Amino acid sequence: MTEIEDIVEDNPNPRTWKHKLWNVTKLLLKIGVTSVLLYYVFSHVKFSEVKGRLAHANYWWMLAAVIVYFFSMVASAWRLMSFFKSIDLRLDTRFNFRLYLLGIFYNLLLPGGIGGDGYKIYLLHKNYHLPAKRVFWAIAFDRLSGLWAIGLIIVVLTIFIPQIQEMIHIAVPMAIFVVGTVIYYVVVKIFFKEFTRHFFKGHAKALIVQALQVLTVICFLMGQDFTGKFSPYLLSFLMSALAAVVPITFGGAGAREYIFKVLSPVFHLNVGLAIFLSVSFYLTSLVVAMLGLYYVIRPVRLEKGLPSFKQD
Repeated sequence: MTEIEDIVEDNPNPRTWKHKLWNVTKLLLKIGVTSVLLYYVFSHVKFSEVKGRLAHANYWWMLAAVIVYFFSMVASAWRLMSFFKSIDLRLDTRFNFRLYLLGIFYNLLLPGGIGGDGYKIYLLHKNYHLPAKRVFWAIAFDRLSGLWAIGLIIVVLTIFIPQIQEMIHIAVPMAIFVVGTVIYYVVVKIFFKEFTRHFFKGHAKALIVQALQVLTVICFLMGQDFTGKFSPYLLSFLMSALAAVVPITFGGAGAREYIFKVLSPVFHLNVGLAIFLSVSFYLTSLVVAMLGLYYVIRPVRLEKGLPSFKQD
């Protein structure tokens, strides 16, 4: 029985000892991988330096970073609605955003079980009577659009990185990205035709989301009175974001820091500042994710103001 099949059965929790054992194993693996990566990073970078940067940061810029990141989550929820519309699921905007906040809380702070995406699939399947797999693919394409946007911004940033220009001509990553985008769209057109209805709109929104997250990192840098070259730090951040997508750590903790550490000598980054950026981004995402806790404590508020939660 797969996770999606469990959801179709209206059972978001594992029903057999094998499911429970696998979830415990995944949790232990995440704890292990996160711990090993963080140990490696902070055995090479003084924790006191990162702590000092956090303690002496310009907190107006840090507050600005939190606000910008929050709006990136608003844009993320807005992007997801485009893919829901592709399967004729038209959610109330308020409910969609509340559910999105609840989802990021589950994903970041409750890593066991089916997670935030699985909960959304379960809830929407149960109350809107749509096949769970269609909801799953809507959420999957939402995630893919984010990866596509990260890829595009990475290609643009390579123009400003001399180390990359020395190794490879800018035309090469651009060509790879364009060809990959064409193949991606053709595959969607052939096998997932309904998702082409709002394909370009959804991916344009994904660019807005990633641009806001890049702006979040710029705020962190400004909070450190940084006057150097921004592009190597932004490129490293986006590459660490790709690593954080792999669900082997808690919300990317450890994975982001590890990538920053590895890329620091390559792009001549201040490694203490690089790890500070990673830690700051994680803490910011944690603060925003905590907003979803309200709907765990008061689940009835999730549906407040909606004319009807179920569709005919």
